[in-house]
Order: sequence, then structure tokens, then C-alpha cells
Amino acid sequence: MLNRPLRIGTRGSPMALAQTGMVRDRIVAANPGLETEIVVITTVADKVLDRPLSEIGGKGLFTKELEQALFADAVDVAVHSMKDVETWLPDGLVIACILERDDPRDAFLSPHADGFAGLKPGARVGTSSLRRGAQVLMRRPDLQIVPLRGNANTRMRKLEAGECDATLLAIAGLQRLGLESMARSVLETDDMLPAVAQGALGIECRADDEAVRALLAPVACARTTVAVGCERALLAELDGSCRTPIAALARIDGDRLQLDGLLFLPDGSRHWAVARSGSVADADAIGREAGAALKAAAGETYTQHLQ
Repeated sequence: MLNRPLRIGTRGSPMALAQTGMVRDRIVAANPGLETEIVVITTVADKVLDRPLSEIGGKGLFTKELEQALFADAVDVAVHSMKDVETWLPDGLVIACILERDDPRDAFLSPHADGFAGLKPGARVGTSSLRRGAQVLMRRPDLQIVPLRGNANTRMRKLEAGECDATLLAIAGLQRLGLESMARSVLETDDMLPAVAQGALGIECRADDEAVRALLAPVACARTTVAVGCERALLAELDGSCRTPIAALARIDGDRLQLDGLLFLPDGSRHWAVARSGSVADADAIGREAGAALKAAAGETYTQHLQ
């Protein structure tokens, strides 16, 4: 037990604060008597809202300032949506704990339809996610993808203001905000495969901080940790970033793991799929093998896209 409050670093968006409150409550429940302090840190991704992440540095912009605060000993832990965590962490930091995963699916929001099939040709789907945009265009090339940045509340306001005809948000995020009723439907993974680690929250800390790691251990979910690790292994093989539309979902049943992955061109004109299964004990190898298979299948087309 620390002899001072546990300093929990977080972004300041409503979603981030709601998630951090959930994480804090679970840590305190597992460590009775522990005091905590929430430290709000503004990231570049919170400041620059008029351009896609792929143009300003990628998803690491959600975590960079939080990681700097860890190195500066300004916070003890940082709470992240695992889908926003870069494939490779800075030396000296570690994701010490991944909580039990919530629903990984995407929600469809629109005042005009309950799903993509109900949208008129030419309708505008607002998203700055290359993964979501590619999957929309793969199934409905007659729709338009328009950029839509901002936190969940901001994107819903833009939808209401008519800046787009539909948008997509992670249903887990809406549930954490108590706004799941805003979803017209929840898309099955066969129709919209999630981002790597979508629905999972992770806690990052200094690798050598054994006292803090001991506090986090009781709230970690072994099953989610294995599944997310498998998906991130696939991502690592593909050198995944915000410039690359990649989707993956690992599901565990008993001691067996099923991994599905997709790699796209941003315009949805081409995609490559992979499915692998095996023992939970081989999760990392399954992910790496699946990623390598996708990379080989896409070949030069994928390499040229990265350049």
C-alpha cells in the first residue's frame, strides 16, 4: 500500500473521465483504504480537432503527454482506451493491467436510418477512422465518408447539426457515458469488425514501480489480456498505425482462441481477411502468424500504401 494517494493520469474528455472513474473505483475496491487523486492532462489529440489523426501523428497523440507525466513522476498510472495505445511502448513503461473487456462492437447513430442499408445513396457517414470508413465503403461504395473528429459528445452534436447523416461510435464508450440509447443499432462484427483492443481499458505505469503494479494486479482480467495481446501481436506484424485500416477481434472459448483480422485500402476497394484459431497458450504466436499472413496476402499493394 502506498503511503500517499495513487495519482491517476487521464485525458479530460467526458469519456476519459468516466472511464477513469470506473478504473479508480475498481482499484479502490480491490485495495480498501487506498486514497486516489485524478490528474487531468491535455493531449495533442484533444487540442487539434480539425484534422484526422493520420495527418498529425497517429493515435500516439492520445497517450504521449500521459506517458511524459509518468516519466516525470507527475502521475503513478495512466488510464487508456487500449485501442488508442501505440503498438510499441516507450522503454521503461508497461501496460500493467487490462480490465475486463466491455462490448467491442460499433454502434450506428443516425436520425435517418437504423443501419447502413437504410441510408440513401450519397448519404454522408461521418468518421475519421480509416477502419470504419473502409468497411463502410466496402459494403456501400455509394456512400460518402466525411471527416468527423472530436469526443463522443462532440460527434453526436455534429450529427444532430446535420454535418453528416450517420456516424459510428464504440458502443462500450456510449455505455460508459450512459448514452447507449443514442444508438439506432449495434453492428455485428461480421458487418463491422472492431479496432484492435476496442472495448478494453488499460492501465500504464513505470515498469519498475512494483508497489503500484501490486495495487493493479487484482483488477486485471487474464482473459482480456490474452485476447488483446493476440490482437496487438497481429497489429505489430503489420506495423499498424492510424494510416492503416486494420481490424481484429480475438474471442476465447474455454482454452481455445479464435482470431479474425481484416486489412483494407482506405477507400474500401480492396481488403484481405484472415482467420486463425488455436490454444490460448499460443495467443501471441497466433496473432503474429495472422498478421504475417495478411501482410503476405496484401503484398506490394500494402507496402505502397504505407509509403
